[in-house]
Amino acid sequence: MSSLISDDEIHNEVELVWLEDVTDLDYVRQSLDRLPTRRGKPAYHRDGRLVGYAQLGPQAKPSRASGTFRRRVFWLLPHDRDTVPDGLYSSGAPAEAVDPRTLSAGSRGRKTDRSEKPAQPTQHP
Repeated sequence: MSSLISDDEIHNEVELVWLEDVTDLDYVRQSLDRLPTRRGKPAYHRDGRLVGYAQLGPQAKPSRASGTFRRRVFWLLPHDRDTVPDGLYSSGAPAEAVDPRTLSAGSRGRKTDRSEKPAQPTQHP
């Protein structure tokens, strides 16, 4: 979850690569995945779609145990707000979601009013 991503885990990021235009996305999910390389498009093994990923600089060291690199990936599930606007996340957002406009290399990003989209009060006659 984004709240569990610490600054020291992403300080070796040099670039975020977006695979689609995130301008109209209220939120993206982010996670740290163990990947075999510092750069390049990672394999994606979740439902939904990969929206973007981080590239690491040459100073990033692999895990001694596995030889992998921890890199951020940004993704959406089929039931997220962008494809089902009146669904589960018509208001609120998943715990690991952040507003993509608040993201940059080495920055965790944050939730905003746009990503959280509070429920609208019910109108009574």
